[in-house]
Amino acid sequence: MKTGLISMIALATGIASTPFAAHAADAAPAPAAAPADDAAPAGDDDQQIVVTGRRTRSVVEMDGIQIQKQLPGINPLKAIQTLPGVTFLTADPWGNNEQNISLFIHGFNQQQLGYTLDGIPLGDQTYGNYNGLAPQRAVISENVGRVTLASGAGDLGTASTSNLGGTIDTFSSDPKHEMGGTIAQTFGSYNTYRTFVRIDSGDLGTGSAFYLSGVRQDARAWDFNGHQGGYQANGKFVHDDATGKFTIYAAYSDKTEPNEDATVITPANRATAPYTRPFFYPDFAGMQTYLNSGAYKAAGSNYRNYYSDAQRTDYLAYAKYDWRISDRVTWTNQAYAHHNDGVGVVAGPIDVAGLPGLFSFYYPGVPGSSPTSAANLARLSTIFGGSGLATRTTEYQIDRGGILSTLSAHLGNHEIEVGGWYERQSSSAFRRWYALDVNNPSSPYTRPFDQAAPLITQYGSRITVDEIQTHIQDTWHILPNVTVLAGFKSTFQKARQDVPVQPIPGSFSNSTALPVGRINTDKAFLPEIGATWAVTEHDQFFVNAQQNIRQFPTSAATGLSPFALGSQPVFEDFKANVKPETSWTYEVGARAQHAVSLGPITGFEGQISYYHVDFSNRLLALSPTTVITSIISGAAIIQNVGDVKTNGVDFAATLHFGPHFSIYNAVSYNDSQYQQNYSTGVPAVVVPTAGKQVPGSPKWLNKTVVSANYGIFDLQFTGDYLGRRFATYTNDLSVPGYFTLAGRIGVAVPLNDAMFVKTLNLSVNVTNITDQKGASTLSIGAASGTFNQFPVAPRQVFGTISVNF
Repeated sequence: MKTGLISMIALATGIASTPFAAHAADAAPAPAAAPADDAAPAGDDDQQIVVTGRRTRSVVEMDGIQIQKQLPGINPLKAIQTLPGVTFLTADPWGNNEQNISLFIHGFNQQQLGYTLDGIPLGDQTYGNYNGLAPQRAVISENVGRVTLASGAGDLGTASTSNLGGTIDTFSSDPKHEMGGTIAQTFGSYNTYRTFVRIDSGDLGTGSAFYLSGVRQDARAWDFNGHQGGYQANGKFVHDDATGKFTIYAAYSDKTEPNEDATVITPANRATAPYTRPFFYPDFAGMQTYLNSGAYKAAGSNYRNYYSDAQRTDYLAYAKYDWRISDRVTWTNQAYAHHNDGVGVVAGPIDVAGLPGLFSFYYPGVPGSSPTSAANLARLSTIFGGSGLATRTTEYQIDRGGILSTLSAHLGNHEIEVGGWYERQSSSAFRRWYALDVNNPSSPYTRPFDQAAPLITQYGSRITVDEIQTHIQDTWHILPNVTVLAGFKSTFQKARQDVPVQPIPGSFSNSTALPVGRINTDKAFLPEIGATWAVTEHDQFFVNAQQNIRQFPTSAATGLSPFALGSQPVFEDFKANVKPETSWTYEVGARAQHAVSLGPITGFEGQISYYHVDFSNRLLALSPTTVITSIISGAAIIQNVGDVKTNGVDFAATLHFGPHFSIYNAVSYNDSQYQQNYSTGVPAVVVPTAGKQVPGSPKWLNKTVVSANYGIFDLQFTGDYLGRRFATYTNDLSVPGYFTLAGRIGVAVPLNDAMFVKTLNLSVNVTNITDQKGASTLSIGAASGTFNQFPVAPRQVFGTISVNF
């Protein structure tokens, strides 16, 4: 085995590994995996898929080359679904559609994890994000150098207010040392095309280099005629000398993702509910026929809309300087800024899901008649353009900027780190309704406010937030093979909401008014302690314990946010009596790596870890309507449902059969149970959740990757088993498990600089080879009796040709 990195788990063509060094438990960031910008021929034994860092806790890593092998252009979060303990689901093959993403790690959902890009915060990944942006918008997929998963507890210095259950850190690749470029073109199912271009300056002679890159993607949604994709651009400049390293990074993203309507499932309709609810757009005549026939009424909650999508535009930039004050002291400072504007759009019938009642507050109908009377519905249709449809938007804007500063010093056997993070954030969310003109029907790709003024502004919220976080830690090398880490962080959040437009009392479900005022939360002491013991140069034990907090979300459009509560008195009561969610995570595990000679088996790497989580003050947002994703929305009922206790085991290992063949397998078990019942309603009704599993998170996961390479060819098959998941808080409904399989074959042809081209790469990827159907993301908002589910994307085939010059 080659030397260079500490690799515990490899999924494919081989690993580079070293024995455990004397200070292998070093808590500093792990060395980077093989850089994604130095594309090596297929079969190069230095290409890692997963490595563990030198930490006191479980940390695994995937490099950019292996991310692109999953599928060119894939969301970095979807790429790590092959890692132990990770459940990532979405209704599109790339994982780009944020509306139907589901991510669970050790029982924690995506809003309870932390996310960064090159150290800067990306927020909590709430759909309609108020404090960040998705990794696939922050960096072009092909420019990802590596992704690191700390599946239980992240670094104390992680810039996040939501990392209860661990962190996912994405790193952009640095410029190449040699001048050149890459052009890649992907074609495939449903008229997919993706064009990626990157130009590298190479070393400029002063320790400086840069790259510029861009991508254009367009693909038709697989079950309706919506277009997914958009434009992105990245640029990065690096100057590295003896004094320090200076980095500037900038990203632009303008993306439109057609949303997928979920299917409403109940015991009564389970056998007959449609697998998909495709939109009619651009078939406006077909939509009119559907409305006139009354077929949508017979479909109940599973009626079809005209269109829906998410439009997001982002500008992100940072400047970072790593100042090497001496060979023992480094001071890193980083400043960043992010602007986002976006809109979520849905156009559908005006007489479903309680809409006539909502509209009656703004357009009172015939006195004494029901809002759903024929006369009132005809009047509403005229007001909304005569099409029988209305367009609803949620219009977002984010402006945030911040600084991070970390001082690291090596003092004898101690490595001291002191750091801080400050962010000033402002965001707004406005809910509006627009007419859909029967003579000039709107498009999902043009923002409604560019076409006409809104008929209704249902509510408007503006929120400002100050985040302050500090940490200090000491990594003490007690013995050459024993290291102890101890430290703590402090976090402070100060938030205020103003409401320029209040909902009419009673029009917004469960609400009389959105609250105005401040809510501040502080946690001055969140400790971590851990240790590693390198038993031999190839075997290591680790143990870690850490407390974390999830600060209250700060958005009127987010269910668990106190700013989405339905009245000022409820808000004041919340401030006085409700605490943020907190968790204690305990991990113990072992890592091993060995060259062996057991018949055809020549190498083994593996890791096993046991974890226990005590999750306190668990908050639950109950839907204010019987339909979980009701179009009229409303103020959620936030319940404290007590504690959750989690026990789990992750085991992952790779067997190598010589330099050309390997098998990776990861088995994960997770048992996350509510500890108490809770009460709701007046008079109070007890909801029996004690002892029930956290819904949406499976108990069992199994991931398998079989890889082979020979010469210029490589082949990879990825299998993913997802176990049974409960779909309600009382576990009365569930969805069965299923297995999906994906594959890739690639060839890298060296051209010896013929016509300035160094390498020609060809690959074919097939997703969901067996065309498995099933429930992808679950939308869970009811104690019992109903849930929503999204479909699994069908088999799709993609071919990519790329050249490096």
